[in-house]
Amino acid sequence: MSGHNKWSTIKRKKGALDAKRSKIFSKIIKDITIAVKEGGADPDGNPRLRLAIANAKGASMPKENIQRAINKGSEKDAAALIETTYEGKGPHGIAIFVECTTDNLQRTVSNIRAYFNKYGGELGQNGMLNYLFDRKGVFVIPKGDLKQEEFEMEVIDAGAEDITLEEGLFTITTAMEDFGSMMKKMEQLEIGPESASLQRIPKTTVTLDEDSTRKVLRLVDIIEEDEDVQNVFHNLEITDEMADKL
Repeated sequence: MSGHNKWSTIKRKKGALDAKRSKIFSKIIKDITIAVKEGGADPDGNPRLRLAIANAKGASMPKENIQRAINKGSEKDAAALIETTYEGKGPHGIAIFVECTTDNLQRTVSNIRAYFNKYGGELGQNGMLNYLFDRKGVFVIPKGDLKQEEFEMEVIDAGAEDITLEEGLFTITTAMEDFGSMMKKMEQLEIGPESASLQRIPKTTVTLDEDSTRKVLRLVDIIEEDEDVQNVFHNLEITDEMADKL
Protein backbone atom coordinates (compact mmCIF):
# COMPACT_ATOMS: atom_id res chain seq x y z
CA MET A 1 0.00 0.00 0.00
CA SER A 2 1.40 3.43 -0.92
CA GLY A 3 2.25 5.95 1.77
CA HIS A 4 -0.66 8.13 0.72
CA ASN A 5 -3.17 5.29 1.10
CA LYS A 6 -1.56 4.09 4.34
CA TRP A 7 -1.90 7.57 5.83
CA SER A 8 -5.52 7.74 4.67
CA THR A 9 -6.18 4.44 6.45
CA ILE A 10 -4.55 5.72 9.64
CA LYS A 11 -6.72 8.83 9.60
CA ARG A 12 -9.83 6.72 9.02
CA LYS A 13 -8.99 4.62 12.09
CA LYS A 14 -8.39 7.76 14.16
CA GLY A 15 -11.79 9.12 13.14
CA ALA A 16 -10.28 12.11 11.36
CA LEU A 17 -12.31 11.43 8.22
CA ASP A 18 -15.56 11.77 10.16
CA ALA A 19 -14.33 15.03 11.68
CA LYS A 20 -13.62 16.36 8.18
CA ARG A 21 -16.86 15.17 6.60
CA SER A 22 -17.77 18.70 5.48
CA LYS A 23 -14.39 18.96 3.73
CA ILE A 24 -14.97 15.63 1.99
CA PHE A 25 -18.43 16.75 0.88
CA SER A 26 -16.96 20.01 -0.44
CA LYS A 27 -14.50 18.07 -2.61
CA ILE A 28 -17.22 15.83 -3.98
CA ILE A 29 -19.51 18.78 -4.73
CA LYS A 30 -16.72 20.33 -6.81
CA ASP A 31 -16.26 17.03 -8.67
CA ILE A 32 -19.98 16.87 -9.42
CA THR A 33 -20.14 20.52 -10.51
CA ILE A 34 -17.23 20.15 -12.94
CA ALA A 35 -18.58 16.84 -14.25
CA VAL A 36 -21.96 18.46 -15.03
CA LYS A 37 -20.33 21.43 -16.76
CA GLU A 38 -18.20 19.11 -18.88
CA GLY A 39 -20.72 16.43 -19.81
CA GLY A 40 -24.22 17.43 -18.76
CA ALA A 41 -26.52 16.54 -15.87
CA ASP A 42 -27.50 13.04 -17.02
CA PRO A 43 -25.26 10.46 -15.27
CA ASP A 44 -26.21 7.76 -17.81
CA GLY A 45 -24.44 9.72 -20.52
CA ASN A 46 -21.75 11.28 -18.35
CA PRO A 47 -19.22 8.76 -16.93
CA ARG A 48 -17.43 11.39 -14.85
CA LEU A 49 -20.68 12.46 -13.21
CA ARG A 50 -21.62 8.83 -12.60
CA LEU A 51 -18.29 8.33 -10.81
CA ALA A 52 -18.71 11.51 -8.74
CA ILE A 53 -22.19 10.42 -7.67
CA ALA A 54 -20.86 6.97 -6.73
CA ASN A 55 -18.19 8.61 -4.57
CA ALA A 56 -20.82 10.84 -2.99
CA LYS A 57 -22.92 7.80 -2.07
CA GLY A 58 -19.79 6.05 -0.77
CA ALA A 59 -19.20 9.02 1.53
CA SER A 60 -22.84 8.86 2.72
CA MET A 61 -23.68 12.24 1.22
CA PRO A 62 -27.45 12.91 1.42
CA LYS A 63 -29.37 12.65 -1.85
CA GLU A 64 -30.51 16.26 -1.61
CA ASN A 65 -26.89 17.43 -1.41
CA ILE A 66 -26.03 15.43 -4.52
CA GLN A 67 -28.98 16.87 -6.45
CA ARG A 68 -28.14 20.39 -5.26
CA ALA A 69 -24.59 19.98 -6.62
CA ILE A 70 -25.95 18.72 -9.97
CA ASN A 71 -28.29 21.70 -10.15
CA LYS A 72 -25.45 24.06 -9.29
CA GLY A 73 -23.34 22.68 -12.13
CA SER A 74 -26.23 23.23 -14.53
CA GLU A 75 -26.54 26.93 -13.74
CA LYS A 76 -25.17 29.21 -16.44
CA ASP A 77 -23.92 31.79 -13.96
CA ALA A 78 -22.22 29.30 -11.63
CA ALA A 79 -18.66 30.16 -10.66
CA ALA A 80 -16.11 28.86 -13.16
CA LEU A 81 -14.00 26.15 -11.53
CA ILE A 82 -10.52 25.33 -12.85
CA GLU A 83 -8.57 22.14 -12.22
CA THR A 84 -4.85 22.65 -11.64
CA THR A 85 -1.87 20.85 -10.10
CA TYR A 86 1.21 21.88 -8.12
CA GLU A 87 4.43 19.97 -7.46
CA GLY A 88 7.08 20.47 -4.85
CA LYS A 89 9.44 18.94 -2.32
CA GLY A 90 8.61 18.64 1.35
CA PRO A 91 11.01 18.20 4.27
CA HIS A 92 13.90 15.82 3.52
CA GLY A 93 13.17 15.99 -0.22
CA ILE A 94 9.87 14.09 -0.11
CA ALA A 95 7.97 14.56 -3.39
CA ILE A 96 4.51 16.10 -2.95
CA PHE A 97 1.95 16.37 -5.77
CA VAL A 98 -1.14 18.54 -5.17
CA GLU A 99 -4.39 18.48 -7.19
CA CYS A 100 -6.69 21.49 -6.85
CA THR A 101 -10.04 22.76 -8.07
CA THR A 102 -10.39 26.53 -7.72
CA ASP A 103 -12.23 29.64 -8.85
CA ASN A 104 -9.17 31.81 -8.09
CA LEU A 105 -5.78 30.60 -9.31
CA GLN A 106 -3.88 33.47 -7.72
CA ARG A 107 -5.28 32.68 -4.27
CA THR A 108 -4.61 28.98 -4.64
CA VAL A 109 -0.98 29.16 -5.76
CA SER A 110 -0.26 31.78 -3.09
CA ASN A 111 -1.65 29.52 -0.39
CA ILE A 112 0.11 26.37 -1.62
CA ARG A 113 3.46 28.18 -1.85
CA ALA A 114 3.01 29.56 1.67
CA TYR A 115 2.36 26.07 3.08
CA PHE A 116 5.52 24.67 1.49
CA ASN A 117 7.62 27.60 2.69
CA LYS A 118 6.27 27.53 6.26
CA TYR A 119 6.65 23.80 6.80
CA GLY A 120 10.09 23.12 5.40
CA GLY A 121 9.36 22.50 1.74
CA GLU A 122 9.62 24.28 -1.58
CA LEU A 123 7.10 24.62 -4.40
CA GLY A 124 8.62 23.65 -7.76
CA GLN A 125 7.81 23.68 -11.46
CA ASN A 126 4.97 21.60 -12.88
CA GLY A 127 6.34 18.46 -14.50
CA MET A 128 9.25 18.06 -12.12
CA LEU A 129 7.68 15.02 -10.45
CA ASN A 130 6.09 13.29 -13.44
CA TYR A 131 8.79 10.64 -13.51
CA LEU A 132 8.16 9.72 -9.86
CA PHE A 133 4.45 8.86 -10.07
CA ASP A 134 2.19 6.57 -12.11
CA ARG A 135 -1.50 7.34 -12.63
CA LYS A 136 -3.49 4.41 -11.27
CA GLY A 137 -7.12 3.65 -10.59
CA VAL A 138 -7.76 3.00 -6.88
CA PHE A 139 -11.02 1.49 -5.60
CA VAL A 140 -11.90 1.14 -1.91
CA ILE A 141 -14.70 -1.38 -1.34
CA PRO A 142 -16.25 -2.59 1.93
CA LYS A 143 -15.88 -6.37 2.21
CA GLY A 144 -19.32 -6.88 3.74
CA ASP A 145 -20.65 -10.26 2.64
CA LEU A 146 -18.34 -10.56 -0.35
CA LYS A 147 -16.56 -13.90 -0.69
CA GLN A 148 -12.90 -12.98 -0.98
CA GLU A 149 -11.71 -15.57 -3.53
CA GLU A 150 -14.70 -15.14 -5.84
CA PHE A 151 -14.53 -11.36 -5.64
CA GLU A 152 -10.79 -11.28 -6.34
CA MET A 153 -11.24 -13.47 -9.42
CA GLU A 154 -13.91 -11.10 -10.74
CA VAL A 155 -11.78 -7.95 -10.32
CA ILE A 156 -8.63 -9.59 -11.67
CA ASP A 157 -10.64 -10.34 -14.80
CA ALA A 158 -11.48 -6.61 -15.00
CA GLY A 159 -7.82 -5.54 -14.78
CA ALA A 160 -6.91 -5.45 -11.08
CA GLU A 161 -3.13 -5.20 -10.66
CA ASP A 162 -3.10 -5.34 -6.86
CA ILE A 163 -5.69 -6.29 -4.21
CA THR A 164 -5.34 -5.83 -0.46
CA LEU A 165 -7.80 -6.50 2.35
CA GLU A 166 -7.30 -4.47 5.52
CA GLU A 167 -9.68 -3.34 8.26
CA GLY A 168 -12.65 -4.82 6.35
CA LEU A 169 -11.87 -2.86 3.17
CA PHE A 170 -10.62 -4.09 -0.19
CA THR A 171 -8.21 -1.70 -1.93
CA ILE A 172 -7.93 -2.47 -5.64
CA THR A 173 -5.35 -0.88 -7.90
CA THR A 174 -5.65 -0.84 -11.71
CA ALA A 175 -3.76 0.67 -14.61
CA MET A 176 -5.23 4.02 -15.61
CA GLU A 177 -6.56 2.58 -18.88
CA ASP A 178 -8.44 -0.15 -16.95
CA PHE A 179 -10.23 2.31 -14.66
CA GLY A 180 -13.37 2.36 -16.83
CA SER A 181 -13.59 -1.42 -17.12
CA MET A 182 -13.28 -1.76 -13.35
CA MET A 183 -16.09 0.75 -12.86
CA LYS A 184 -18.25 -1.30 -15.24
CA LYS A 185 -17.39 -4.44 -13.29
CA MET A 186 -18.51 -2.76 -10.05
CA GLU A 187 -21.80 -1.79 -11.68
CA GLN A 188 -22.20 -5.29 -13.07
CA LEU A 189 -21.64 -6.80 -9.61
CA GLU A 190 -23.95 -4.14 -8.11
CA ILE A 191 -21.19 -3.07 -5.72
CA GLY A 192 -20.96 0.53 -4.54
CA PRO A 193 -17.33 1.47 -3.82
CA GLU A 194 -16.60 3.62 -0.79
CA SER A 195 -14.42 5.57 -3.22
CA ALA A 196 -13.07 5.24 -6.75
CA SER A 197 -10.49 7.61 -8.19
CA LEU A 198 -7.43 8.10 -10.33
CA GLN A 199 -4.46 8.56 -8.02
CA ARG A 200 -0.75 9.23 -8.40
CA ILE A 201 1.14 6.24 -7.01
CA PRO A 202 4.89 6.67 -6.36
CA LYS A 203 7.19 4.39 -8.34
CA THR A 204 9.70 4.43 -5.49
CA THR A 205 9.30 5.50 -1.89
CA VAL A 206 11.48 7.03 0.84
CA THR A 207 11.56 5.91 4.48
CA LEU A 208 12.28 8.45 7.24
CA ASP A 209 12.57 8.35 11.02
CA GLU A 210 9.55 9.14 13.19
CA ASP A 211 10.31 12.83 13.75
CA SER A 212 10.98 13.46 10.06
CA THR A 213 7.88 11.50 9.06
CA ARG A 214 5.72 13.62 11.35
CA LYS A 215 7.14 16.81 9.80
CA VAL A 216 6.27 15.63 6.29
CA LEU A 217 2.77 14.51 7.27
CA ARG A 218 2.18 17.81 9.05
CA LEU A 219 2.77 19.60 5.74
CA VAL A 220 0.58 17.08 3.89
CA ASP A 221 -2.27 17.59 6.38
CA ILE A 222 -2.00 21.40 6.21
CA ILE A 223 -2.20 21.31 2.41
CA GLU A 224 -5.16 18.90 2.47
CA GLU A 225 -7.10 21.28 4.73
CA ASP A 226 -7.10 24.03 2.08
CA GLU A 227 -10.56 24.44 0.55
CA ASP A 228 -9.15 24.43 -3.00
CA VAL A 229 -7.21 21.17 -2.58
CA GLN A 230 -8.77 17.95 -3.84
CA ASN A 231 -5.92 15.46 -3.37
CA VAL A 232 -2.34 15.32 -2.10
CA PHE A 233 0.04 12.52 -3.10
CA HIS A 234 3.59 11.86 -1.86
CA ASN A 235 6.37 9.27 -1.98
CA LEU A 236 6.91 8.89 1.78
CA GLU A 237 6.82 5.24 2.82
CA ILE A 238 4.89 4.58 6.02
CA THR A 239 5.83 1.15 7.36
CA ASP A 240 3.54 -0.85 9.63
CA GLU A 241 5.89 -0.07 12.52
CA MET A 242 5.72 3.63 11.75
CA ALA A 243 1.94 3.46 11.37
CA ASP A 244 1.65 2.06 14.88
CA LYS A 245 3.68 4.99 16.24
CA LEU A 246 1.54 7.50 14.38
